[in-house]
Amino acid sequence: MVLPGRPAVFLGRRAECALFDRWQDAVKAGRGGALVVLGEPGIGKSALLDHMASTAVGFRVVRAAGVEAEAELPFGVLHQVCAPFLATLEHLPGPQQDTLAAAFGLRTGAAPDRFMLGLAVLGLLSEAAARQPLICVIDDAQWLDLGSAQALTFVAHRVGAEPLGLVFATAGGGLGGLQEVVLTGLGPGDARALLHSALHVPLDEEVVDRIAAEARGNPLALLELPRTMTAAGFVGGFGPTDTAAVPGRIEDSFRSRVLRLPPATRMLLLVAAAEPTGDSALLWRAAARLGIGVSAATAAEADGLLSIGTQVVFRHPLVRSAVYQAMPPSQRRAAHRALADVTGPSEPDRRAWHRAQAAVGFDEEAAAELEGSAHRALARGGIAAAAAFLERSVVLTADPTARAERALRAARAKQQAGAYDSALDLLALADRGPENELRAANSELLRGQIAFARSFGGGAAPVLLRAARRFESIDVSRARDVYLQALTAAMLAGRLGDECRIAEVAHSARRVTAVSVPRASDLLLDGLTLLIVEGRDAAVPVLRRAVSAFTTEELAPEEELYWLWLASHGAGLLWDDEAWRLLATRLLRSCEERGALSILPVAAATRAALHLLGGELLQAASLAEAAADVTFMTGAGPVPYAEVGLAVFRGRDDEAAAAIRTATRNAMARGEGMALTYLQWATAVLHNGACRYDQALESARQAGADSSVQRIRNWALAELIEAAVRTGHQDLADEALRELCQTTRPCSSHWAAGVEAHCRALLAVGADAEDLYRTALGRLECTGLRAAVARVHLLYGEWLRRERRHLEARDQLRQAYEMFVRFGMDGFAERARSELSAAGEPTHKRRSRFGEQLTPQERRVAMLAAEGATNPEIASRLFISASTVDYHLRKVFRKLKVTTRTQLARLLQDGQPIPGETDRP
Repeated sequence: MVLPGRPAVFLGRRAECALFDRWQDAVKAGRGGALVVLGEPGIGKSALLDHMASTAVGFRVVRAAGVEAEAELPFGVLHQVCAPFLATLEHLPGPQQDTLAAAFGLRTGAAPDRFMLGLAVLGLLSEAAARQPLICVIDDAQWLDLGSAQALTFVAHRVGAEPLGLVFATAGGGLGGLQEVVLTGLGPGDARALLHSALHVPLDEEVVDRIAAEARGNPLALLELPRTMTAAGFVGGFGPTDTAAVPGRIEDSFRSRVLRLPPATRMLLLVAAAEPTGDSALLWRAAARLGIGVSAATAAEADGLLSIGTQVVFRHPLVRSAVYQAMPPSQRRAAHRALADVTGPSEPDRRAWHRAQAAVGFDEEAAAELEGSAHRALARGGIAAAAAFLERSVVLTADPTARAERALRAARAKQQAGAYDSALDLLALADRGPENELRAANSELLRGQIAFARSFGGGAAPVLLRAARRFESIDVSRARDVYLQALTAAMLAGRLGDECRIAEVAHSARRVTAVSVPRASDLLLDGLTLLIVEGRDAAVPVLRRAVSAFTTEELAPEEELYWLWLASHGAGLLWDDEAWRLLATRLLRSCEERGALSILPVAAATRAALHLLGGELLQAASLAEAAADVTFMTGAGPVPYAEVGLAVFRGRDDEAAAAIRTATRNAMARGEGMALTYLQWATAVLHNGACRYDQALESARQAGADSSVQRIRNWALAELIEAAVRTGHQDLADEALRELCQTTRPCSSHWAAGVEAHCRALLAVGADAEDLYRTALGRLECTGLRAAVARVHLLYGEWLRRERRHLEARDQLRQAYEMFVRFGMDGFAERARSELSAAGEPTHKRRSRFGEQLTPQERRVAMLAAEGATNPEIASRLFISASTVDYHLRKVFRKLKVTTRTQLARLLQDGQPIPGETDRP
């Protein structure tokens, strides 16, 4: 805390100031980052930020602050941060320019995605920091509007290799895992020094001690409490002790000071508190409408509650709160009415908000203005603001039908903003309106989507099914889309979806009238429901058409995000790895390009599964890490499929077992039955790799018993056959093979034929077995599924060794071992090494470790660079700045001892560095 009148002396906070100094040095050196200063009101956060800003030599410092009254208006604080740099907007990639311009109302366009907006802000600030080191200071972050909070915390998490720092001060909770500096009260010596500096009369030391104790070291309390001490307290410290919380006592002190002011001064303070922009010209115009003259400000300024210059500045945010709460509702409405009258046409949303706050009872005109503000907020991506406008418009609406419609629209905005409880409350209000079938259907759909967002399955399917049935008589195309959503939820719920089995959704959907010109989504619905209702033979032709349509047709962005995962699932059901790869890659790119981080974990897991089956564990690790990052940022995501699969394929028993246990608990709690089946399949793979065949058999039987998740069940049947053969359960192996062949025979892919051949080989004898192993290798080598190829080499080599054909066995086992080592599949590599040794070729344990020299972020950058992506493309896809990409790529080149991207690509593919030409990364 700075002593009054002596700004050069900063009491206390020595450790915090030293931390800020070190942090600034790191930022200036290009190691950007973020800090969060936490503490109760009055504890000195703003003073510490002022001190930090004043000592930031060589930096450009941009200040912004949240205001409680503006917490529901879109992007207010974000605009404060970005405004100084908007002249350089054209330096950003086109999509980022459009996103930022739309958010700030500079141009019209599609509503910006919140994460694409964060990426655009990161690009803008990084560009500015490249010219001069930059620190953005955001005070009162607990009052950030949602859009600003999401964008700025996104930047705070992604800033890295640039001279850019962000500092937040908040009286609320932390900001999503950022480094925190927690302020507590001043120590006794500093507290007494500050208190003495504020006293104008000498006091008994016992009184000083009492005030210091009651203030608990809170600097603002130390300055304010002496103003409200009773005479008895000053004389000897015998007055009554108020045990209220310190921030409450400070606000009470401000409130009592306000209530002692003349009526005109109190009203002027109220108008200032109700209009948080701090525009003094606007304040005086509103004051004139209320008959308040300039002289009314004198008493408030003399008391130190605020100052009025070109801007209106309250001494502390608690003063604003105390003023507003101290005044009766009638006077608050009068203040808002005056502000609405003088707010110009260039600020229609602010005027609408003031008008709504001034309304008594119903006011259709004010409600309609708020609705218009909501539309403008949505166009700018201000979903939370739109929800606030619409929610207030509902309160002002008298007509029951209009009230119900507005409640539904408000609920939809709340759902999009992630405020699910508020959305459900508004849906209940909408349902009480006059009967309307379309509104009822939309309400049911929204309930189902909220349930799905919360649990990725669970109780969502029954609600979505009811919504789909309601839409049948209203809009057939819409009904079919909702049936597809219900089917998705039911499939994810799987065996845990007792309330709504997949068959119920499928049978209901089959009864819906077919559309004359089917869309890709219509074909997918027909194919999936045919599979459930009539079987694979009927479904495969339609599923092929659906998958083909998704791979060849142009889709709207929302269709890609909604349906490509399900289309990838359809490709997997057809054992079509090529279509699966194309669709999964397209979904992942769509999420990255649009900043659709809510869907990105699902997309990453889908693509990572193919990398695992292809033996591309580094690529799978990159996606698993990306999915984990996004889940951390958004607070939501499915069970970590990619993370579990990666641990299993690496064969790391302890790591995999821990991941599977945690994921199983989460799946059970969320009702995500598909995840449960996946985890059981993964457990079977882990145990088969380690030759624990009894355990593999049990896990594979559990996964294979779940017919609700047919794609994963198909994989589990292959694991079951291997484990059953190894444990002597011939009958189980025969039955599993019959079931597996029912899935592979209708499909003509190399994958289907290869899997069937290798499973038949396990049960065959003599020349038949050998022919089948060779067939399996021939077919699987036509796919990108290199891990499957390696496993067949291993099985074939094991069979040859048992046939005492050791020379041929060594050839197959050596190929398997080298492939597993190169992939990083340590469990299977050890199994192959042991078999190879038993076949007469001793080997030493060795493991592929070159990729593990890299950090997770370095691996992701390396993978994309090896694929040929440019630095700006990598930045966009990883949601980091281009300078951070360059920083990581240089470290990758140095660690892996390569000098070109070509060498990097060959190293990551083959596991061996390639000497050759040199160039810069």
